[in-house]
Amino acid sequence: MGKKLASLLILAALSAGSTATFAQTADASAPTTASKKATPADRALGKSVRRALSKTQGFDVSGVFVRARGGVVTLSGSVKSGDQIAQAADVAKSVQGVTSVNNKLTLFHGGNG
Repeated sequence: MGKKLASLLILAALSAGSTATFAQTADASAPTTASKKATPADRALGKSVRRALSKTQGFDVSGVFVRARGGVVTLSGSVKSGDQIAQAADVAKSVQGVTSVNNKLTLFHGGNG
């Protein structure tokens, strides 16, 4: 009887723990613009911005990541010159469908660390 009671208590504790975890996860994932999954339109906009950056003369897009959500474009990664940080934002703003740009680009310092 003791083993059966212990098993039931463990099962109850595990069930309560998983419910609490779900509740926390549900609260943490409340819908916000920044956390929504990419829609096909977001992916298309991101590709358009990346294409525009790649066509910009003298701009190396290889270290730049583009994320689009609802017209808001976030640029992250690194570029080789400080001028390219501002240039990337200007190019992204010029793409049709972009409503704002969060520029999180940094200057590439080289090396492994």
